[in-house]
Amino acid sequence: MKTIGIGLIGTGYMGKCHALAWTGVAATFGETLRPRLVHLAEVNADLAHTKATEFGFARSSGDWRALIADPEVDVVSVTTPNAFHADMAIAALQAGKHVWCEKPMATALADAARMRETARASGRIAVLGYNYIQNPTVRQIEALIAGGAIGTVNHIRIEMDEDFMADAEAPFNWKNEAASGYGALDDFAVHPLSLMTRFLSLPSEVLADMSRPVASRPLADGSRRAVETHDIANVLLRFPGGASGVLTANRAAWGRKGRIFVQIFGSAGTLHFDQERGNEFNLYLAKGDPATQGFRTVLLGPQHAPYDRFIPAPGHGLGFNDLKVIEAHELIRALNGDADARVIDFETGLAIEGCVHAMAKSHADGRWTPTGA
Repeated sequence: MKTIGIGLIGTGYMGKCHALAWTGVAATFGETLRPRLVHLAEVNADLAHTKATEFGFARSSGDWRALIADPEVDVVSVTTPNAFHADMAIAALQAGKHVWCEKPMATALADAARMRETARASGRIAVLGYNYIQNPTVRQIEALIAGGAIGTVNHIRIEMDEDFMADAEAPFNWKNEAASGYGALDDFAVHPLSLMTRFLSLPSEVLADMSRPVASRPLADGSRRAVETHDIANVLLRFPGGASGVLTANRAAWGRKGRIFVQIFGSAGTLHFDQERGNEFNLYLAKGDPATQGFRTVLLGPQHAPYDRFIPAPGHGLGFNDLKVIEAHELIRALNGDADARVIDFETGLAIEGCVHAMAKSHADGRWTPTGA
């Protein structure tokens, strides 16, 4: 059976997530193109060897360049901190590899543009890790919008909240450094933007404000270091065609663990869902007897593909890692030449990055700013 060689750079949370996805995709979808875990790279050889043994990779290296040079590696998963994405993805593409890179593309727009141009020149598949768009809930909502169930969309509102930055005494880490990007905008807001590409479009203009709820964080030596990123962002949106929107992102929201709350308002109804309750959505249709109108909850089941590939019974639920398996499957579809593969490629990814940088510019300038989308 035909196989494809996988290389994985980085073994943190997302690295393990990619490893699980590559391991599970063939069993879940019965692909004829089966991933083969070839090479794993980490910051040093000992850690790489340990993780390669845990994840099931055939060999390991403390140098990511050795992985890219490996002739048996066909696809490179890049799951390192944001500042390293551009160099690694570009090197992989130049070596003739396909790339699956975690979001955001890069911390600088110019680097993201270089990634896009390199992908174009290489002729290889280059996609980004936006697994929330793979949720069968999201797919069903898209179908309802496309079918006119709620009429013409006139407003979209998305909140993304987690609380991993809420504790003011949590140690300073790389996500607090300016080198990691703006903070909530490129760490978080890119996910709502990826959903907007499926529900409506990217915004054409933005008005943004960012804030730092925590001014400094402790270091190991007992001193403190100023936080260089913004953990909260609030953005007003204007879309081509006249629809409006609101995007809020907060990494310091106590009690919120994985919340992406989406509300889509149309001329004939409303749709909403919350990623913390990602196996259901709510639909309101403005028709029929007003005395019995109201939101109804739809629970995911086998009729909401590709839920059926995982579980034959409704109501049991898919999780974050399952969405990553679906994403790996969509990447394999793209590798097989399927033009309808459901991926965020470097072209769309660069447009998302352009929106993020326009938001940052809007915050700095205090005015509405075009995104170029």
